[in-house]
Amino acid sequence: MTLATHTLGCKLNFAETSHLQRQMQQRGFDIVSHHERADIYIINTCTVTSVAAKKCRNAIRQATALNPHAIIAVIGCLAQTDAEQIARIPGVDIILGNDQKHRLPDILRIENGELRIENYPGAEKIENGESRMENGELAAAPVPSLEGWSKTGACSFSTLRKASEEGKSQDLHYSEPKQCLEENLNSQFKTNSPFSILNSQFHPAYSGDDRTRTFFKIQDGCDYFCTYCAIPFARGRSRSATIADTMAMARQIAATGTREVVLTGVNTGTFGQHNGETLLQLLQQLDQIPQILRYRISSIEPNLITHSIIDFIASSRAFLPHFHIPLQAGSDKVLRLMHRRYDTALYAARLAHIKEVMPHACIAADVITGFNGEDDDTFAASQAYIDSLPISYLHVFPYSDRPGTAALSLPERVPIPVRKARSIELHRLSDHKRHAFIQSQTGTVRNVLWEHSPHPTPDGTTMQGWTDNYIRLQRPYDPALAGTVTPYPIEKSTIVDNFSYDD
Repeated sequence: MTLATHTLGCKLNFAETSHLQRQMQQRGFDIVSHHERADIYIINTCTVTSVAAKKCRNAIRQATALNPHAIIAVIGCLAQTDAEQIARIPGVDIILGNDQKHRLPDILRIENGELRIENYPGAEKIENGESRMENGELAAAPVPSLEGWSKTGACSFSTLRKASEEGKSQDLHYSEPKQCLEENLNSQFKTNSPFSILNSQFHPAYSGDDRTRTFFKIQDGCDYFCTYCAIPFARGRSRSATIADTMAMARQIAATGTREVVLTGVNTGTFGQHNGETLLQLLQQLDQIPQILRYRISSIEPNLITHSIIDFIASSRAFLPHFHIPLQAGSDKVLRLMHRRYDTALYAARLAHIKEVMPHACIAADVITGFNGEDDDTFAASQAYIDSLPISYLHVFPYSDRPGTAALSLPERVPIPVRKARSIELHRLSDHKRHAFIQSQTGTVRNVLWEHSPHPTPDGTTMQGWTDNYIRLQRPYDPALAGTVTPYPIEKSTIVDNFSYDD
């Protein structure tokens, strides 16, 4: 029985997909590429932007084209927030949001060489190939709808954020579209509502496809409820395992021979906050696992990357001088409209301290352009601010409306063509900064973790790897160096010109 997975979105999704894939393989499924014909396709979705939602629909259509009779399971963020929409796409059999996707290995089973589907509504019809969309309705499970939720706008946002911060999300009740959720704070929580994810449990995961690098999920969910973001609705409140449990899984990863671990999460800096523990305490313990040579933190909020964390990374054994710190806007006005928890002064101070203790550090930033209230003058000032920062490269996203977010009710909307034009400008700025950073490091020698995969070139076969400060280098292939860390010069001939940052 063949199974293919297709992952969209962040590295957290990749870690979770890989974890599910290992579980399915242990249960007897043969794993194939999602570009091949398979008996089952699992599509792990993203809902950060409207483009991500479109990619999900395309992935479903690609799977049905490869095998019209395949079982298709759509899981993850889009399945959590837009299940009803997914159910209308022909070919979908199983829909599991983030609060249920961990059940997939118990739903899909092989028994006497035959596929069995258990503990899912409409299982018998799915097994018999009868669950395809008929007359616009899915024959399998009824799914929660967010219809009307986007109409509640800022009221729903403020209520959810307040309830989350006060620990009252269990009191939220999905009500009539035109009613403010504040009227229902004392209502009984509906487990089948779109907000059931708010109280979901934490499920750890790590990727296992790369023999040198692993993405390790240490945290999930977010309590921030930024006005543009649907992730709290898709992934729920911030939660994590204890340090003890996290360390136990880290030792499992170490036993696989993995050399580099990337710590991932939705809001990684909030690790342990509900357990009376801190991210810094976890980092200090992880640094003591000798088999793991390198750690990176995939992303951490500016207000949560404290001087203590920065100083620890600078002096640690294994944590690398590479940071991904979301900025989102270079304007205090826009940051306030986004309900971010810092201003431009704090952001600049954090970066200044990083460069003070680690001058060679690579710093990435996320930026959303074209958000409501970003007029021409604001954008120009934001662009100048970003240019002034010691940022090494940017991840640029044109603002995209997401259902259920408070931004839908904000005035001063920026036309989509203007958003796209500004995105192009910021990509150019990112290219400039990237080249300037690489130029600043050229002539130095940095430690590189060499990967196993060979890369044929006109001049012979090479191997590639990342420096500690995240520059892609190449050298003549030597199988004895695969999976090892060695010093190597950063020179024009050793830099991989066409690499793209993927953190």
